[in-house]
Amino acid sequence: MNKKIYLAAVLILLVILQLGCTQKKVTAKSTSNGQFDWKAFSGTTIEIHMVQHTAAEAMISKIKDFEDLTGIHVKYSITPESSYFDKVSTSLSSGSGSPDVFMSGAYQLWDYSSAGYVEDIDTFLNNSAMVTPDYDFADFVPSGVNALRWTGVPGAAVGSGKRLGLPLAFEVYMMAYNKRAFKQKNLEVPKTYEELLRVCDALQGWNGPNSYAVAVRGARDWGTIHPGYMSFYTAWGAKDFVVEKGKLVSKVNSKEAVAMTEFFVDMIKRGGSSSWSKYTWYDCAVDLGSGMAAIEIDADNNPIHQNWPGSSAEAGNIAFAPLPTAKVGDPVISNYWTWAMAINSASKNKGAAWYYLMYFTSKDFLTYATLQGNSMDPVRSSIWKLPEFVEKMKVQPGYIDTFNKTIENTSILFTPQPYFFETTTEWAATLQDIVAGKYKSVQQGLDSLKKKMDNAVEDIQL
Repeated sequence: MNKKIYLAAVLILLVILQLGCTQKKVTAKSTSNGQFDWKAFSGTTIEIHMVQHTAAEAMISKIKDFEDLTGIHVKYSITPESSYFDKVSTSLSSGSGSPDVFMSGAYQLWDYSSAGYVEDIDTFLNNSAMVTPDYDFADFVPSGVNALRWTGVPGAAVGSGKRLGLPLAFEVYMMAYNKRAFKQKNLEVPKTYEELLRVCDALQGWNGPNSYAVAVRGARDWGTIHPGYMSFYTAWGAKDFVVEKGKLVSKVNSKEAVAMTEFFVDMIKRGGSSSWSKYTWYDCAVDLGSGMAAIEIDADNNPIHQNWPGSSAEAGNIAFAPLPTAKVGDPVISNYWTWAMAINSASKNKGAAWYYLMYFTSKDFLTYATLQGNSMDPVRSSIWKLPEFVEKMKVQPGYIDTFNKTIENTSILFTPQPYFFETTTEWAATLQDIVAGKYKSVQQGLDSLKKKMDNAVEDIQL
């Protein structure tokens, strides 16, 4: 279906729904002494869609406690990330009201909210009868909750507008490295782009046949662009889109974008895996943990799970450092991802769904998820100050220090728009083709990409 016709149909449908339906205000009962009542929605059954993740595993372990506290019955499914978002998209588009709650990233919520599938969480947060007194919303890491707010206007930055979800955990991007490899080759940890390229040359084959210098994602999907590539891209001063004359215009072929992509392609050719074009976050982590890769540039919480005692062959040899910059002392810039929970706007059990969100984003639960379930990064500020957390992370050298050096300049670096997955997947495909030599130059490849991205968003009117 033509996208312009599709968007018009969606808008008409939303108007009809708004005019033809009234939504009762969801209000929790209070006890006789005016206290918040966890049993307000007792007897309700809700359905939850979860992605396979440490945060989901922690939730599952506490569902019985939630059911006992609230009287709400929980049905859930857990799905690998590779097929998870297709499942959620199909369920939401059905309009059936199932699932009531679903895990999501911020990028997906741009798409889902544009189609009218996502409830505004402020509906509940601003109703004192619906919020337990010890919830302490101010304790959230600000970037975690701001990443999940958006006005719905393509091109507008995150941080204002509807609150589309609440965070469970988040990640920033940094460099993990094998201390043994660097000691073996008598190398310093790279702090600049040029130093990184020289280290790539030195570390190819460092641990025998097929071992290599740096693991980065390369699969033909959106996930390849958002970690290291987008972090470097923004640090070089490049933009994905800008608003010009009321339209989104791609800038992926700017001089800054070309220069950065030339560097990134050079890094892959000099230091990457021969199987780079198939690599997801999972492959990068496994190669670091097995001693195939000497460096991983990816989410900070990815290599962590290769470095807990006994978790991999290289556990205990992995440390963390900030992403390299153009010159020593430049600010470290990182993209941002958060796993969050959102409420289906078609849910028939929104009160109970909100109770689920509130319970599983509480300080008590998220502290448990971090300390006992290894769900990282903690999105409650108080957890970072806990002596137990600081002690736990001592086996991850450089992790907390690198996080502190990175978080100040960390935010979602993409321009919010409803065709994010189409444009970013095309970006990853073009990057693959550039590395494979299918274009005469990086400039030619990015010129071609710009045309495709402009075409993808051509029907967005601002």
